[in-house]
Amino acid sequence: MKSDLAYELTTAVLVTADAFLRESQRLFRPLGLTAAQFNVLNILALHTAGAMSQRELSERLVVDRSNVTGLLDRLGKAGWVQRKDDPDDRRVYRVSLTPAGRALWEKAHPRYLRVVAQVTAGIPPRRRQECIATLEQLAAAAPQWKL
Repeated sequence: MKSDLAYELTTAVLVTADAFLRESQRLFRPLGLTAAQFNVLNILALHTAGAMSQRELSERLVVDRSNVTGLLDRLGKAGWVQRKDDPDDRRVYRVSLTPAGRALWEKAHPRYLRVVAQVTAGIPPRRRQECIATLEQLAAAAPQWKL
């Protein structure tokens, strides 16, 4: 049977994403975090323009938009993020890290960077760039799926 490289590529992407999710859960569990919670802390910590709107945050997250409110509720209850009304628009919440959230991110982020370096160590920089470009192309094409 002839190999279908398109099928193999998309399957490899899904298998890799699943493996990364599984391993990231193991990485963050000792800190009391899920991978999705780390993702929120990471986005907020690296966002230098202050608080983000909940909508902006949801567009950057790697979770379904319907899960963002519950995710932020749990992070808020843990004391790691805060939501405040936007002074210019009462329909909008601004989300930011609390000092406790920043401290937790400062513990988790170096751990994450270490494993990222381990996982990508055998891939030369040029190949990394090619992989990024390929994954971006796949992500852009995904909404064009026709059933």
